[in-house]
Amino acid sequence: MTKWGFMTNHLHALYCVALHPGIRIREIADSVGVQERAAHRIVSDLVEGGYLTRSRVGSRNFYEVNPTLPLRREGLDEISVGAILDVLFKAEQKRSTTPRADVEAPS
Repeated sequence: MTKWGFMTNHLHALYCVALHPGIRIREIADSVGVQERAAHRIVSDLVEGGYLTRSRVGSRNFYEVNPTLPLRREGLDEISVGAILDVLFKAEQKRSTTPRADVEAPS
């Protein structure tokens, strides 16, 4: 059975960049679960689409997200990527501040 998810690779990559503007393509690839070549293509798509701005600082790329652009999906194009990222950030914040259920409190 093929694995699937609700978050596209492009959104996942955008989320990675929003969390870590100096993230490397290799790290995006690892997080998204794709090859580096695919991650590079995804980031290039996002830059070409205006969703990311790429700046070179020394030997490294840094990215800035344009949160005002709409989702690229008919029927959902009134929703901005910033609104989606806000939801993901809130979930990340909640997860990082909630004690882990699998860790037992000392007795």
